[in-house]
Amino acid sequence: MKHPYLTEDHEIFRKSLKRFLEKEAVPFYEQWEEERMIPRSLWRKMGEQGFLCPDLDEQYGGSGVDWGFSVVVNEELERVGSGLVGMGLHNDIVVPYINSFGSKEQKQRWLPRCVTGELITAIAMTEPGTGSDLANIKTTAKLDGDHYIVNGQKTFITNGIQSDLILVACKTNPNAVPKHKGVSLLLVERDTPGFSRGRKLNKVGLHSQDTAELIFEDCKVPKENLLGEEGKGFLYMMDKLQQERLLVAIAAQTAAEVMLKGTIDYVKSREAFGKPISQFQNTQFKMAEMATEVEMGRAFLDQLIAEHIDGQNVVTKVSMAKWRLTDTAKKIAGECLQFHGGYGYMEEYEIARRFRDIQVSSIYAGTNEIMKTIIAKNLGL
Repeated sequence: MKHPYLTEDHEIFRKSLKRFLEKEAVPFYEQWEEERMIPRSLWRKMGEQGFLCPDLDEQYGGSGVDWGFSVVVNEELERVGSGLVGMGLHNDIVVPYINSFGSKEQKQRWLPRCVTGELITAIAMTEPGTGSDLANIKTTAKLDGDHYIVNGQKTFITNGIQSDLILVACKTNPNAVPKHKGVSLLLVERDTPGFSRGRKLNKVGLHSQDTAELIFEDCKVPKENLLGEEGKGFLYMMDKLQQERLLVAIAAQTAAEVMLKGTIDYVKSREAFGKPISQFQNTQFKMAEMATEVEMGRAFLDQLIAEHIDGQNVVTKVSMAKWRLTDTAKKIAGECLQFHGGYGYMEEYEIARRFRDIQVSSIYAGTNEIMKTIIAKNLGL
C-alpha cells in the first residue's frame, strides 16, 4: 500500500542521513551526554550536508523540498538520542516563524545562516511563573525610540546556552484586553546589550541538550527585530504550536519503536531458569501488547503527518497524538526497562537513558492535560 507521504526520494535521503549520523554522531553521543552539550561542529556538518531546514526555499539556502524530509530528519535524530531535539526545534519550530512572519530583510539576514548551522536558534516562551498559560507572560518590551527595552526572565529554554538568535515572547501592551492581544515576538541576537544567560539547567534527562535560563535587564532590541506585527505574537504562536506538538509526537513514536526493538533483541538473549525470557508467556504477551500499540500509533501518526503536509487543520488530531503517543512511549519505557532487569537500571544500557529522556515529552510543548483540554473544547464540551 502506498505510504501517506514518503516516497523513494525520502528513503534515499534517509539512507544518506543515517550514514552521516552513524559516522558523525553515534560514536560520540555518550561523550556528549557526559559533557552536557552537542558540539557546534555537528551543527555545521549537518548544514554542509543539507540536513538543516531542508524545506526552506532555495533562495535562502534550503532545498525547497516538502516537509516529509524534515520528518525523516527528526526520526533519525531521535534514533541516535533524544538529546538532539534542539536541532528539530531549530529546523521546524523557530525557523518556520521567521519564514512565515518575517520581513524580506529579516529572512535574508538570518535564514541562510540558519541553514548552514552558523546560527543556532531558540524560542523563549516559558517563564519561571508561567508555563502553558502564554497569555499571562510577564516579560515586557517597551518601545523607546528605535529600540524595544525588554525586561524579564525565561526558563527551560532549549538551545539556551548555544543559541545565537532567540525568538522571545513578550508583552508590548501589558494592559491589553484580552491579555493575549498584548503579546508580541522579538528576535534577540546573542550580543544584544542587556541580554544574558543564567544557569545551564541540570535536568533529569536530555543531558546533551543545553537548556538554560535567559535574563533580560533593560535589554535593547532594535525595533526592526519585531517579528510580524505588534500584538499578534499569541496568534503566531497558536499557529505554529501545531507543528511543534506534532514534532513531539514524532519523537515519542520513534523512541517507542527504538525501545521496543531493543527490548525484543534483549529478551531473546537474556536467560532465566534455563531458557531465554522471550519464551515465557508473560514476555510474549507484553511484547505483543507493546508491538500493537506501537503499530497503531505509527498508522495514526503517518496519516496525521500527511494531512499536516497537505495544509489541513489538524489541531484536534495533533493534540490527540501528542498526549497519547507520549503517554504510550512513557509506558513502554517502563515496561522495557523492567524486562532488562537490574541491567536496565545501569547507565551503560540505552534503555536507562531512554527511560529518563522520555519523561519530559508529556510536559513540554503544552502539557498533556492542556492537550486534553483542547480536544474537549473542540468536541464542543
